[in-house]
Amino acid sequence: MGRLVEGKWVKTSIVSSDNKGRYDRIPRTFRDGIGPKHPHYFPESGRYHLYISYACPWAHRTLIYRELKGLQDHISVGVLHPDMMDQGWTFETNFPETTGDDLYQKNHLSEIYLKAKPDVSTSVTVPVLWDKKHQTIVNNESSEIIRFFNQEFDEMTGNKEDYYPEALRDEIDRINEKIYHHINNGVYKSGFAGNQVAYQDAVTKVFDALDELEQILEGRKYLIGNQLTEADIRLIPTLLRFDLVYYIHFKCSVRKISEYKNLYRYTKDLYAIDAIRNTTHFDHIKRHYYYSHESLNPKRIIPKTYLNL
Repeated sequence: MGRLVEGKWVKTSIVSSDNKGRYDRIPRTFRDGIGPKHPHYFPESGRYHLYISYACPWAHRTLIYRELKGLQDHISVGVLHPDMMDQGWTFETNFPETTGDDLYQKNHLSEIYLKAKPDVSTSVTVPVLWDKKHQTIVNNESSEIIRFFNQEFDEMTGNKEDYYPEALRDEIDRINEKIYHHINNGVYKSGFAGNQVAYQDAVTKVFDALDELEQILEGRKYLIGNQLTEADIRLIPTLLRFDLVYYIHFKCSVRKISEYKNLYRYTKDLYAIDAIRNTTHFDHIKRHYYYSHESLNPKRIIPKTYLNL
């Protein structure tokens, strides 16, 4: 594991934590936008490339949006190897459905970051939205990329489906905030906690939040209203990884998602959506977490875990 410091790869721990042992997700570095009035980045077919790992939940949400919004023929995708070792994410192709780097034939994702900014200091993460025209990174924050996909290409594709409708935005933003802090990132806070107190605090918040969602979903198909929204799309990648990985690997072991009546039904219902099922690759998910995180799983044994969907 490591990161880029002034353009040089430096080996570091995967875990970034504060002085109380609490996992701290580092903010993303590239935060530009796309739009018809943007000075540089316009919504154009074939111009953008999405670097992802099928293992990563943050990347998964961007793939779901790409398919829901019919962008497969307009935004190309590069799939990284699930192993993230000493040199970070790689373009090795000795694992099913990896693609290598079709654009520049690089070996490591860090080289793509350096191509964008040779002296950059940053964590090297996915997803990465790349502009082929200017040969640079537009954005590597998934929550912003999905907003671009949701609306900025509508005129080009004719797909007007809106998963962040104006009438529901306040409600979506409120539930997103809780899901992000206590579930999406909460499982990482539990798994990468530096001490017992930090772990106990994180895992308690994970299950308090899941218990609250269990109540919200009583008699409801979606989190908000009667339609699939951004809130559902941001939640489902974590739920699909929970029983297979987070329950064991990150010690989120109070209950499995399959032990919740409503959350389990909800997970199965959303998995039946083509854009979610088609972008879920359980082999990549299990391989990445159990093999890459040597500090949590020193012998790199991948357990037999199943999720009945």
